[in-house]
Amino acid sequence: MKIIVFGGSGFLGSHVCDKLSDADHDVTIFDLKESPWITDKQSMYIGNILDSEAVESAVNGAEFVFNFAGIADLDIAMDQPVETVKSNILGNAIILEAARKAKVQRYIFASSLYVYSRSGGFYRCSKQACELYIENYQRYYGLDYTTLRFGSLYGPRSDKTNPIYRFIEQAMNEGRISYGGKSETIREYIHVEDAATASVEILKPEYVNESVMLTGHQSMRVYDLMRMIQEILGGDIELEFKDETHSDHYEITPYSYVPKLAKKYAAPLHIDMGQGIVQLIEHYNNNSDE
Repeated sequence: MKIIVFGGSGFLGSHVCDKLSDADHDVTIFDLKESPWITDKQSMYIGNILDSEAVESAVNGAEFVFNFAGIADLDIAMDQPVETVKSNILGNAIILEAARKAKVQRYIFASSLYVYSRSGGFYRCSKQACELYIENYQRYYGLDYTTLRFGSLYGPRSDKTNPIYRFIEQAMNEGRISYGGKSETIREYIHVEDAATASVEILKPEYVNESVMLTGHQSMRVYDLMRMIQEILGGDIELEFKDETHSDHYEITPYSYVPKLAKKYAAPLHIDMGQGIVQLIEHYNNNSDE
C-alpha cells in the first residue's frame, strides 16, 4: 500500500516508517527536514504541514495517511501555546482535509494518554481537539481513522526532550539523575520499536474507527526506573527529586476525563525494559559526539 507519514523524520515517526517498509509498504516521509534514518525503500518530501498546497500534493495518491507531526513535548507546548495550536490543531486539520480530498482509506493519528487527563496543559488540549476533528471528519465525510494513544516512549533516536534519554545523559555526564516530580510518580513505558510495530498492526480492518492505547506491559515508578539506570551504569550516581508542585505532568494515572474509549493493544512479544535501557545507553554512547 502507498502510505505517507507526516513527521516521519522524528523519533517515533522514523521507527514507524521502518516497520512499514519492512512490511513492504510504499512509504513517503513528509517533514521539515530530511530524515537521517531514511532508507532506500523510502522517499522524502520536505515541506511544512501548514502549507496546504504542499500537503495536498504529497497526499495525492496515498491510501493511508499517518500524522505523527507537530509539537510532541508537554513542556514545549506549555511555553509555546500559540505554536502548539498551529502545529498540532491547524496542522492536523490541513492534513485531514487533504486526506478527505484524496479519498484515502484511513487516517492514523498519534495521540496521547493525556487526552484522558486534566493534566497535560496545552499539549493535552491540542490532542483532544485533534481527536474531535478526526471523529467528526469520519461522521460528516466518511474518512475512516485509527487514533493511537501512546504512553511514555523510550528507545533509540530519542533526544533530550525524552525523559529516559535525559536521565541517561545526566547519569553519564554529571553523575546524577534529576527529576522534577515525585519519586512515586508512575508511568507505563513502551519501547519505541514495540510502539512502531503496533502502529503497523493497526492497519488491519478490525481497528477502523477505533482508538487504541499503546503503553507498556507494566507500570513503573520513576524511582525504580532511575534505580535501574543507576544499577546498569554502576558507580555513585545521585538521585534527585524536586517535587515541583506546578508541574502539569500526571503522577499516578492520567485518567480523569473520558473521551471515546480506547482498546489497549497488547503485543504478544515486547522488549524488556532492562534490555531497552541497555540498548539506549549503547545508542547514546555511539551518538553523543554528533
